[in-house]
Formats: sequence, structure tokens, C-alpha cells
Amino acid sequence: MSTKRLLALLSALVTALAVFLLLPASAANAAACATPWNASTAYTGGAAVSYNGHNWSAKWWTQNETPSTAGTGVWADQGSCGGSTDPTPTPGGCVYPDWVAGRAYTTGAIVRYTNGGYYRATHDNPGYDPVVSTWYWEPYSCGPTTPTTPNPGGFPVSQAQFNQMFPNRNSFYTYQGLLDALSAYPAFANTGGDTVRKQEAAAFLANVNHETGGLVYVVEQNTANYPHYCDSSQPYGCPAGQAAYYGRGPIQLSWNFNYKAAGDALGIDLLHNPGLVQTDPAVAWKTALWYWNTQTGPGTMTPHNAMVNGAGFGETIRSINGSLECNGGNPAQVQSRINAYQSFTQILGTVPGPNLGC
Repeated sequence: MSTKRLLALLSALVTALAVFLLLPASAANAAACATPWNASTAYTGGAAVSYNGHNWSAKWWTQNETPSTAGTGVWADQGSCGGSTDPTPTPGGCVYPDWVAGRAYTTGAIVRYTNGGYYRATHDNPGYDPVVSTWYWEPYSCGPTTPTTPNPGGFPVSQAQFNQMFPNRNSFYTYQGLLDALSAYPAFANTGGDTVRKQEAAAFLANVNHETGGLVYVVEQNTANYPHYCDSSQPYGCPAGQAAYYGRGPIQLSWNFNYKAAGDALGIDLLHNPGLVQTDPAVAWKTALWYWNTQTGPGTMTPHNAMVNGAGFGETIRSINGSLECNGGNPAQVQSRINAYQSFTQILGTVPGPNLGC
């Protein structure tokens, strides 16, 4: 080979290498995607996550701030990750590829998400999370997503899923006690289609989770409040004692008038026997369902109606704690409830729907 030809080949090689090095990471050799970003996870400086087809690095502590170059500037863009190859379903009916954060999918693609559920892309998707971005994804019926045993009464939460939601729960809060309470309000988690039924069950349990610290507390912890829950202006007074009507059960039922109203509705004399709410699991769950299905509280509708009529999870928060949390009253508490709701809908293999906040 002549010297002139050899120099020409070397020049071309150098040019090609320079072009390759100048290409963005996604064009040259896209990096593997880090663990997907999670809104409820707290990240410290240097933490790596993936979101929307890019890897991101936290500059300092952050929580619930979507990775982007905007906002507080806590996130640093580390370049694109993953690939853009649309998955091809593998043989076997319900066996589809696992979802990969940041990977682009075309309309109609079906993937298995981290919760075991299957999701179909309703639009070309640049790599959004199937559960978070409901605009681009929809649940896909592809056989059972979690091995379960039949649930009495058709309750959409299995015992295994209940245990997954409340890994540290007090033994008082039994799954069977919840099932035994369902007959008091048969419309609960049994109205509408499968998605609505699961959403209502998840919404109820998310609020209960917040009220009891994950079904840990059976009674109100601040004993100094106990004597304050007797409204002596009521004609029936406080026959069980001045300090007998403190918070108990999944929604921390309190005040003598609430014990009387719940007891009257349920056919149980809770005015004279308020302690039943902390000794009988079925009674405890029934009082929570009484509030959920019949009381508007400081809101404009019952939590049950909020979920079955499409008002959204945020209205259940308003019906439980009103201005104490909503309209900027305590956004951290609202977000805590939302985080639990999103987690529980994932466990149930459904989507959280719109209007999460209040």
C-alpha cells in the first residue's frame, strides 16, 4: 500500500473517531438506566436515578422533586440512558418483557411493570413510568398479576396484598376483621368497574394508613386529649366517663356524639361501650367504614362518593381533615396520604386516577 493511500485511510479513521466522540451518549452508546426515580424516596447528594429516558444525579438532599434542569436545580442531567427498541412479546400469552425506565415504546406495546401488572402504551412513549403517567399507559388484562386466593364478598384486596400494604401492622387489625365488617356497607369497594373498586379500596386503606401510622396504633397516643372529647351539651352526656371517648380504631373515632352516631348506625351501643372499638377488630373496621360511607366531615361529599363519582382521592382527604390539610393547610400530610394511595394502587395493579391532591 502506498504511503499516500495509508495516510488517507488514517485521516478518515481519525475523522470518524472524532465524530463518534462528539455524538451524544444516546447516539454513541447509551448508558444503562439507573434505578427509576420515586417521588416518595428521599435522595442524598450523589444519588443516581433515571427518569424520562435520562440518568440524573442529586446535588444535595431532595424528595418529591421531579428530575429536570428546572426547579431548585438539585438534579444534574447525566445524559440519556436505555435504548429505543420496542419490546417484542415473548411466547406464552401473558409473558411480556419487563418495563425498562427510560426506554421508548411505541403505541400498543405491552410491558410488565415492577408491581407485576401489565400495561399497554396508548401513545408513543419516550420512557415514562406506566403507573405515574396514566396519560400514556393503561392497565392491560393479562391474567392474574399476583397469586391470590378468592376473597369473600369480592373484596378487591387479597390477604397477601393487605399484608404487603401493612408489613408492621398491629395484630389487632386483622384482615378477617375487615372482611367481617364489609357486610355493614356492601357498596364499599363494590361499586362500578374493577378499576373503581380497587381505587376505592386503596383510597380507604391509604387514609387509614395515615391515621394509624400504618395500622400500628389502635388508640390515640396523646392521653392528655382524652378528657376533651366529651361534649356535655349533648342530652345523652358521656355515660362511659368524661375521658372515655378518645380516638380509637382505623380512623381514630373520637367524641361522644360520634360514638353514639356510629353505634346507632351499626346497631351497637358504642355510647356506653366505646371500648369495643379497641377490643373487637370487626367493630373497629365497621366504625371506619361508617365514616367513609356516610359522613362528609369537613368536606362536601362522603369519601365513598368521592371515589365512585370521579371526584378523586383528594376529596377523600378533604372529607377527613378539611382545611387542616387541604388548601395549603398542611401539604406534607396531604402528600403522605397521596404517597400511600399511589403505593397501594400499584400493589392492586391499577392506576390512581386524577385529582390526587386537595
